[in-house]
Amino acid sequence: MSAKTTKQPAKSAKPTNAVDQPSGGFTDDERAAAKEHAGELKAQTQRSSPAASMDGESAVLAKLAEMPPPDRALGERLHAIVKTSAPALVPKLWYGMPAYARDGKVVCFFQRAQKFKTRYATLGFSDQAQLDEGAMWPTTFALTALTPVDEARISTLLKRAVN
Repeated sequence: MSAKTTKQPAKSAKPTNAVDQPSGGFTDDERAAAKEHAGELKAQTQRSSPAASMDGESAVLAKLAEMPPPDRALGERLHAIVKTSAPALVPKLWYGMPAYARDGKVVCFFQRAQKFKTRYATLGFSDQAQLDEGAMWPTTFALTALTPVDEARISTLLKRAVN
């Protein structure tokens, strides 16, 4: 009597990325950020100019309040540093993140660690900040805590960004 063997179907050699999304597609987190941005743009067009900065401030503070405690503490401290070091920057939401703009263009932003499931929060500067130093310079900084030295460095970068 011979043993019956069952043949297993061959597994596909087609590679998949970490989130099992087709190559070139958006992750769920990226789609959610895009939807948040669309809502922000819609709200922005419905606001009048004098109220826009106040609404932006309220929206940023509300977004910070929603964050888990470690990110909230970093975000609230960064908000205070921006307000002190670069009062000309206007708070606003940008892709669901607290951001600060000049002439409607984002100069810097705070991305909480959980936004795209990373292990640390980040402070990012756009090209509008013009922090150019030679042929290569950092534009995003990982944050796990803020020491007085870190706060002074951020303040210096913000002052450079608005001048």
